[in-house]
Amino acid sequence: MESNKKPIVALMYDFDKTLCTKDMQEYGFIPELGMTTADFWREANGLTDKDGMDGILAYMFMMVKMSRLHEVPITRQTLNKLGEGIEYFPGVKSWFDRISTYGESKGVQIEHYIVSSGVKEIIDGSEIAQFFKKIYACEFKYDYNGLIEWPKIAVNYTAKTQFLFRINKGVLDITTSSDKELNQYTPEVERRVPFSNMIYIGDGLTDVPCMKLVKVNGGQAIAVYNPEQENGINVAKNLIKDNRVNFACPANYEENSRLDNIVKTIIDKVKAVETLQRM
Repeated sequence: MESNKKPIVALMYDFDKTLCTKDMQEYGFIPELGMTTADFWREANGLTDKDGMDGILAYMFMMVKMSRLHEVPITRQTLNKLGEGIEYFPGVKSWFDRISTYGESKGVQIEHYIVSSGVKEIIDGSEIAQFFKKIYACEFKYDYNGLIEWPKIAVNYTAKTQFLFRINKGVLDITTSSDKELNQYTPEVERRVPFSNMIYIGDGLTDVPCMKLVKVNGGQAIAVYNPEQENGINVAKNLIKDNRVNFACPANYEENSRLDNIVKTIIDKVKAVETLQRM
Protein backbone atom coordinates (compact mmCIF):
# COMPACT_ATOMS: atom_id res chain seq x y z
CA MET A 1 0.00 0.00 0.00
CA GLU A 2 1.27 3.44 -0.93
CA SER A 3 2.16 5.58 2.07
CA ASN A 4 0.24 8.82 1.78
CA LYS A 5 -1.18 10.85 4.65
CA LYS A 6 -3.71 12.55 2.42
CA PRO A 7 -6.81 10.64 1.36
CA ILE A 8 -6.93 10.13 -2.42
CA VAL A 9 -10.06 10.92 -4.40
CA ALA A 10 -10.13 9.35 -7.88
CA LEU A 11 -12.31 11.08 -10.45
CA MET A 12 -12.96 8.75 -13.37
CA TYR A 13 -14.50 10.00 -16.58
CA ASP A 14 -16.00 8.54 -19.68
CA PHE A 15 -14.94 10.74 -22.61
CA ASP A 16 -17.41 10.85 -25.50
CA LYS A 17 -20.47 12.98 -24.64
CA THR A 18 -19.15 13.30 -21.08
CA LEU A 19 -16.21 15.65 -21.55
CA CYS A 20 -16.54 16.24 -25.29
CA THR A 21 -19.77 17.04 -27.08
CA LYS A 22 -20.02 14.00 -29.41
CA ASP A 23 -18.24 10.77 -30.35
CA MET A 24 -14.58 11.61 -30.94
CA GLN A 25 -14.48 9.92 -34.37
CA GLU A 26 -17.02 12.47 -35.60
CA TYR A 27 -14.69 15.47 -35.22
CA GLY A 28 -12.34 14.50 -38.04
CA PHE A 29 -11.93 10.81 -38.80
CA ILE A 30 -15.34 10.06 -40.32
CA PRO A 31 -15.45 13.26 -42.43
CA GLU A 32 -11.98 12.43 -43.82
CA LEU A 33 -13.36 9.12 -45.08
CA GLY A 34 -15.98 10.98 -47.06
CA MET A 35 -18.73 9.33 -45.01
CA THR A 36 -21.54 10.78 -42.99
CA THR A 37 -21.69 10.02 -39.30
CA ALA A 38 -24.97 8.16 -39.82
CA ASP A 39 -23.46 5.94 -42.55
CA PHE A 40 -20.39 5.03 -40.49
CA TRP A 41 -22.34 4.03 -37.39
CA ARG A 42 -25.00 2.26 -39.45
CA GLU A 43 -22.34 -0.01 -40.94
CA ALA A 44 -20.58 -0.53 -37.60
CA ASN A 45 -23.85 -1.34 -35.84
CA GLY A 46 -24.72 -3.69 -38.68
CA LEU A 47 -21.72 -5.85 -37.79
CA THR A 48 -23.16 -6.19 -34.30
CA ASP A 49 -26.75 -6.77 -35.33
CA LYS A 50 -26.07 -9.17 -38.21
CA ASP A 51 -22.86 -10.92 -37.20
CA GLY A 52 -23.04 -10.69 -33.39
CA MET A 53 -19.75 -8.77 -33.29
CA ASP A 54 -18.83 -6.88 -30.11
CA GLY A 55 -19.92 -3.28 -30.63
CA ILE A 56 -16.55 -1.79 -29.75
CA LEU A 57 -14.62 -4.23 -31.95
CA ALA A 58 -17.11 -3.43 -34.72
CA TYR A 59 -16.37 0.30 -34.79
CA MET A 60 -12.61 -0.31 -34.51
CA PHE A 61 -12.77 -2.81 -37.38
CA MET A 62 -14.71 -0.25 -39.40
CA MET A 63 -12.00 2.35 -38.80
CA VAL A 64 -9.38 -0.05 -40.18
CA LYS A 65 -11.56 -1.22 -43.06
CA MET A 66 -12.65 2.23 -44.19
CA SER A 67 -9.18 3.74 -43.94
CA ARG A 68 -8.01 1.09 -46.42
CA LEU A 69 -11.09 1.24 -48.62
CA HIS A 70 -10.96 5.02 -48.96
CA GLU A 71 -7.14 5.07 -49.05
CA VAL A 72 -6.91 7.36 -46.05
CA PRO A 73 -3.66 6.41 -44.24
CA ILE A 74 -4.21 6.34 -40.49
CA THR A 75 -1.20 6.29 -38.18
CA ARG A 76 -0.78 6.90 -34.46
CA GLN A 77 0.28 10.44 -35.33
CA THR A 78 -2.80 11.15 -37.47
CA LEU A 79 -5.06 9.91 -34.67
CA ASN A 80 -3.16 12.10 -32.18
CA LYS A 81 -3.72 15.03 -34.54
CA LEU A 82 -7.47 14.37 -34.55
CA GLY A 83 -7.43 14.92 -30.80
CA GLU A 84 -6.61 18.57 -31.37
CA GLY A 85 -10.01 19.21 -32.93
CA ILE A 86 -12.13 17.94 -30.05
CA GLU A 87 -14.78 20.30 -28.69
CA TYR A 88 -15.54 20.22 -24.96
CA PHE A 89 -18.44 21.06 -22.73
CA PRO A 90 -18.26 24.42 -20.88
CA GLY A 91 -15.53 24.60 -18.23
CA VAL A 92 -13.79 21.31 -19.09
CA LYS A 93 -10.43 22.87 -19.99
CA SER A 94 -10.06 24.56 -16.59
CA TRP A 95 -11.86 21.87 -14.57
CA PHE A 96 -8.98 19.55 -13.72
CA ASP A 97 -6.66 22.20 -12.30
CA ARG A 98 -9.53 23.82 -10.38
CA ILE A 99 -10.70 20.59 -8.76
CA SER A 100 -7.16 19.47 -7.96
CA THR A 101 -6.46 22.84 -6.35
CA TYR A 102 -9.68 22.61 -4.35
CA GLY A 103 -8.74 19.15 -3.12
CA GLU A 104 -5.29 20.37 -2.13
CA SER A 105 -6.87 23.19 -0.11
CA LYS A 106 -8.89 20.57 1.79
CA GLY A 107 -5.97 18.21 2.37
CA VAL A 108 -7.15 15.73 -0.28
CA GLN A 109 -5.10 14.40 -3.20
CA ILE A 110 -7.10 14.44 -6.44
CA GLU A 111 -6.34 12.06 -9.31
CA HIS A 112 -8.08 12.15 -12.70
CA TYR A 113 -8.55 9.07 -14.91
CA ILE A 114 -10.17 8.34 -18.27
CA VAL A 115 -12.10 5.07 -18.61
CA SER A 116 -13.48 5.17 -22.14
CA SER A 117 -14.56 3.02 -25.06
CA GLY A 118 -13.16 5.71 -27.35
CA VAL A 119 -9.76 5.72 -29.03
CA LYS A 120 -6.79 6.28 -26.73
CA GLU A 121 -4.59 7.70 -29.47
CA ILE A 122 -7.13 10.45 -30.13
CA ILE A 123 -7.45 11.24 -26.43
CA ASP A 124 -3.64 11.28 -26.13
CA GLY A 125 -3.58 14.08 -28.71
CA SER A 126 -6.16 16.21 -26.92
CA GLU A 127 -5.19 19.31 -24.97
CA ILE A 128 -6.57 17.83 -21.74
CA ALA A 129 -4.59 14.56 -21.91
CA GLN A 130 -1.90 16.03 -19.65
CA PHE A 131 -4.27 16.11 -16.68
CA PHE A 132 -4.89 12.36 -16.40
CA LYS A 133 -2.85 9.99 -14.27
CA LYS A 134 -3.89 7.19 -16.59
CA ILE A 135 -5.97 6.94 -19.77
CA TYR A 136 -7.75 3.62 -20.28
CA ALA A 137 -9.33 3.36 -23.73
CA CYS A 138 -9.27 1.35 -26.97
CA GLU A 139 -5.95 1.11 -28.82
CA PHE A 140 -4.77 -0.09 -32.21
CA LYS A 141 -1.88 -2.30 -33.30
CA TYR A 142 0.22 -0.77 -36.10
CA ASP A 143 2.01 -2.50 -38.98
CA TYR A 144 5.63 -2.02 -40.09
CA ASN A 145 4.58 1.10 -42.03
CA GLY A 146 3.02 2.60 -38.92
CA LEU A 147 -0.54 2.20 -40.26
CA ILE A 148 -3.43 0.93 -38.13
CA GLU A 149 -3.64 -2.81 -38.61
CA TRP A 150 -6.00 -4.27 -36.02
CA PRO A 151 -7.59 -3.50 -32.62
CA LYS A 152 -5.09 -4.05 -29.81
CA ILE A 153 -7.23 -3.21 -26.79
CA ALA A 154 -11.02 -3.06 -26.93
CA VAL A 155 -12.71 -1.53 -23.89
CA ASN A 156 -16.36 -2.47 -23.96
CA TYR A 157 -18.90 -1.46 -21.34
CA THR A 158 -18.35 -4.31 -18.88
CA ALA A 159 -14.58 -4.43 -19.50
CA LYS A 160 -14.43 -0.86 -18.18
CA THR A 161 -14.95 -2.17 -14.65
CA GLN A 162 -11.54 -3.91 -14.54
CA PHE A 163 -9.90 -0.49 -14.70
CA LEU A 164 -11.80 0.65 -11.64
CA PHE A 165 -10.28 -2.28 -9.76
CA ARG A 166 -6.85 -1.31 -11.10
CA ILE A 167 -7.32 2.18 -9.69
CA ASN A 168 -8.73 0.72 -6.47
CA LYS A 169 -5.66 -1.50 -5.93
CA GLY A 170 -3.06 0.80 -7.49
CA VAL A 171 -2.21 -1.73 -10.21
CA LEU A 172 -2.31 0.75 -13.07
CA ASP A 173 -0.16 -0.76 -15.83
CA ILE A 174 -1.49 -3.49 -18.12
CA THR A 175 1.06 -6.33 -18.13
CA THR A 176 1.02 -10.08 -17.57
CA SER A 177 2.50 -9.71 -14.09
CA SER A 178 0.12 -6.89 -13.17
CA ASP A 179 -2.88 -9.03 -14.17
CA LYS A 180 -1.78 -11.60 -11.60
CA GLU A 181 -1.36 -8.87 -8.97
CA LEU A 182 -4.76 -7.42 -9.86
CA ASN A 183 -6.52 -10.73 -9.29
CA GLN A 184 -4.80 -11.51 -5.99
CA TYR A 185 -6.78 -10.88 -2.83
CA THR A 186 -6.01 -7.51 -1.26
CA PRO A 187 -7.55 -6.51 2.10
CA GLU A 188 -9.70 -3.41 1.86
CA VAL A 189 -7.46 -1.42 4.21
CA GLU A 190 -4.48 -2.01 1.90
CA ARG A 191 -6.15 -0.80 -1.27
CA ARG A 192 -4.76 2.47 -2.59
CA VAL A 193 -8.06 4.18 -3.44
CA PRO A 194 -11.16 2.87 -1.62
CA PHE A 195 -14.30 2.71 -3.74
CA SER A 196 -15.84 5.13 -1.24
CA ASN A 197 -13.28 7.70 -2.47
CA MET A 198 -14.22 7.27 -6.13
CA ILE A 199 -16.36 9.51 -8.32
CA TYR A 200 -17.44 8.18 -11.71
CA ILE A 201 -18.78 10.67 -14.26
CA GLY A 202 -20.47 9.37 -17.41
CA ASP A 203 -23.26 10.17 -19.82
CA GLY A 204 -25.41 7.12 -20.29
CA LEU A 205 -26.29 3.46 -20.36
CA THR A 206 -22.84 2.37 -21.54
CA ASP A 207 -21.47 3.64 -18.23
CA VAL A 208 -23.95 1.74 -16.07
CA PRO A 209 -21.62 -1.15 -15.03
CA CYS A 210 -19.03 1.35 -13.73
CA MET A 211 -21.64 3.62 -12.18
CA LYS A 212 -23.27 0.74 -10.35
CA LEU A 213 -19.95 -0.73 -9.19
CA VAL A 214 -18.86 2.58 -7.68
CA LYS A 215 -22.26 3.37 -6.17
CA VAL A 216 -22.88 0.02 -4.45
CA ASN A 217 -19.41 0.19 -2.90
CA GLY A 218 -19.96 3.58 -1.30
CA GLY A 219 -18.61 5.86 -4.01
CA GLN A 220 -20.49 8.45 -6.05
CA ALA A 221 -21.78 8.07 -9.61
CA ILE A 222 -22.80 11.14 -11.58
CA ALA A 223 -24.70 11.14 -14.88
CA VAL A 224 -24.10 14.22 -17.02
CA TYR A 225 -26.12 15.27 -20.05
CA ASN A 226 -26.24 17.87 -22.78
CA PRO A 227 -29.16 20.13 -21.73
CA GLU A 228 -29.92 20.78 -25.41
CA GLN A 229 -30.57 17.11 -26.18
CA GLU A 230 -33.81 15.67 -24.89
CA ASN A 231 -32.65 12.07 -25.24
CA GLY A 232 -29.68 12.66 -22.93
CA ILE A 233 -31.92 14.33 -20.36
CA ASN A 234 -34.29 11.37 -20.40
CA VAL A 235 -31.46 8.86 -20.02
CA ALA A 236 -30.16 10.75 -16.99
CA LYS A 237 -33.64 10.89 -15.44
CA ASN A 238 -34.02 7.14 -15.85
CA LEU A 239 -30.60 6.48 -14.29
CA ILE A 240 -31.74 8.41 -11.23
CA LYS A 241 -35.16 6.72 -11.18
CA ASP A 242 -33.56 3.26 -11.44
CA ASN A 243 -31.14 4.09 -8.61
CA ARG A 244 -28.09 3.56 -10.80
CA VAL A 245 -26.48 6.94 -10.04
CA ASN A 246 -26.34 9.31 -7.10
CA PHE A 247 -26.72 12.51 -9.12
CA ALA A 248 -27.68 13.75 -12.59
CA CYS A 249 -26.81 17.21 -13.88
CA PRO A 250 -25.90 19.15 -17.04
CA ALA A 251 -22.42 18.58 -18.47
CA ASN A 252 -21.31 22.03 -17.32
CA TYR A 253 -17.89 21.98 -15.67
CA GLU A 254 -17.69 25.70 -14.97
CA GLU A 255 -17.02 27.03 -11.50
CA ASN A 256 -20.13 27.15 -9.28
CA SER A 257 -22.08 24.93 -11.69
CA ARG A 258 -24.20 22.16 -10.18
CA LEU A 259 -21.56 19.57 -11.13
CA ASP A 260 -18.79 21.69 -9.62
CA ASN A 261 -20.70 22.04 -6.34
CA ILE A 262 -21.54 18.31 -6.17
CA VAL A 263 -17.94 17.20 -6.70
CA LYS A 264 -16.56 19.70 -4.19
CA THR A 265 -19.10 18.56 -1.60
CA ILE A 266 -18.08 14.93 -2.15
CA ILE A 267 -14.44 15.93 -1.61
CA ASP A 268 -15.47 17.65 1.61
CA LYS A 269 -17.24 14.48 2.71
CA VAL A 270 -14.20 12.27 2.00
CA LYS A 271 -12.03 14.58 4.08
CA ALA A 272 -14.58 14.63 6.93
CA VAL A 273 -14.80 10.83 6.99
CA GLU A 274 -11.00 10.53 7.01
CA THR A 275 -10.79 13.00 9.91
CA LEU A 276 -13.39 11.07 11.89
CA GLN A 277 -11.57 7.80 11.29
CA ARG A 278 -8.37 9.30 12.65
CA MET A 279 -10.21 10.53 15.73
